[in-house]
Amino acid sequence: MLLVDRCWLFAATLIITNINEQSFTINYQRKTNSHLSKLKQLAGETILYGLGSMLPRVLNFLLVPLHTINMFSKAEYGVITKLFAFVAVVNIVYMFGMETAFFRFATKAKADVKRIFNLTQTTVIIISGTLSALFIVFAQSIATALGIPEHPEFIIWLTALMLIDALVAIPFARLRLEKKAFLFAAIKIANVILLIALNFYFLKIAYDPSVGVGYVILANLIANALFVLLFIKVLIAWRPAWDKQITPQLFSYAYPVMLTGVAGMINEMFSRTMLDWWLPKDFYPGQSQEDAMGIFGACYKFAVFMNLGIQAFRYAAEPFFFSNASDKNSPALFAKINHFFIIVCCIVLVGISINLDILKYFIGSDFQTGLEIVPVLLLAYLFLGVYYNLSVWFKLTDKTHYGTIISFIGVVITVAGNYFLIPIAGFMGSSLAAFLCYFGMTVFCFVWGQRYYPIPYNIRAAIVYITISFALVYIVNAVPIKHAVLAPVFHISVLALFTYLIYKKEKAYLMQSV
Repeated sequence: MLLVDRCWLFAATLIITNINEQSFTINYQRKTNSHLSKLKQLAGETILYGLGSMLPRVLNFLLVPLHTINMFSKAEYGVITKLFAFVAVVNIVYMFGMETAFFRFATKAKADVKRIFNLTQTTVIIISGTLSALFIVFAQSIATALGIPEHPEFIIWLTALMLIDALVAIPFARLRLEKKAFLFAAIKIANVILLIALNFYFLKIAYDPSVGVGYVILANLIANALFVLLFIKVLIAWRPAWDKQITPQLFSYAYPVMLTGVAGMINEMFSRTMLDWWLPKDFYPGQSQEDAMGIFGACYKFAVFMNLGIQAFRYAAEPFFFSNASDKNSPALFAKINHFFIIVCCIVLVGISINLDILKYFIGSDFQTGLEIVPVLLLAYLFLGVYYNLSVWFKLTDKTHYGTIISFIGVVITVAGNYFLIPIAGFMGSSLAAFLCYFGMTVFCFVWGQRYYPIPYNIRAAIVYITISFALVYIVNAVPIKHAVLAPVFHISVLALFTYLIYKKEKAYLMQSV
């Protein structure tokens, strides 16, 4: 996956490279320098957060061949996909939107950051602790509902995993607020190195068939326990806190963010589960619904690399947007950021999609039949990233309930799209439903956002770049090159030329003052 990692990092450093090349000119453009410095800072932090989120996932991707080649069956991998989809959704409730609330309230004028930390951490611990107790009590019932009645211990392990994630969510957020991106990255990378080591140990040395896929859960649980050790001083320094005035405001601000997150995670994760519900029997000859879900989950891993870059950007951008909200030129700055964000995502879309002939070897041959969905899912994630950028308006205006409305519109589109398209197109139907969902959310967010917090986005340029990128993928993939050396050389050359042309076209705009 080195190609994917380099694709993201090369694209993300495009801004920094351009800025450094023009350092002499910037010395004579003091106004321009201010905004370029902010762009450079944001790009630099994005790269560091990328190392903290993308590089671990790239390393984590090494587990896919371990899990899918001569280890777990397609049905067993489908169970893993289902369980971690469950975790992803519940984790949002555990954290209750308090990360975003922490940024919002900690960046207000004269805010006491330490007190805001204690207040948000207290809320997260109360909510996650209560839910964890309920999950443990009803572990058997939940296991039965998820199709693993013989393994209620899996639910207990997953509950412990989610509780740990919740405990360290606000400490991680504070690192982001304090711009300690390097420390953030180091902790994340250490976690994944341990995770990989544990997977190899459990699956290759200490494997017991009676535990099976449970080893994947145990490895994640033990690896995430490292977070508690690394944040032990912060967690010990925390003091339970409640403020009659601020705490209700935190809840009021955060619960729509939480609902938005739940809806968004349902859109992202449950499309995989819907294959199990609505895929007709024998739609894929010789494949059960569980097999199909396993194949879809494995191929989905490639598309997740777009989301990783988006997540890295969000880690840097969320505190950045809040910190720069008072700048009178911030709308123009936010528009410029979104413009280059879309360009980077387009480069990633092309880079991954035209190199699937190489990347496919990272999953078992039985799982490769679903690779056609990857370009569509990458496009879907691109629009999800644009939506996150556009969503800054309701976070800065404290109208977070609009995020909830938009996300639930997305849920409706997801469910309806999967219901109608899976029986017709199988994997591709579910992928198209994801695209329609995120595209629809982007449109609604843009229309409402322009009413309450106008930002001069370059919509025409965005449409042109996205259209050209997606068309280029299918044009290049339509050229059959079976030679093992010539094919990757051709594809990488196309990506390099595409990136260079964008560089030449956008260089002047990047240097302009906003």
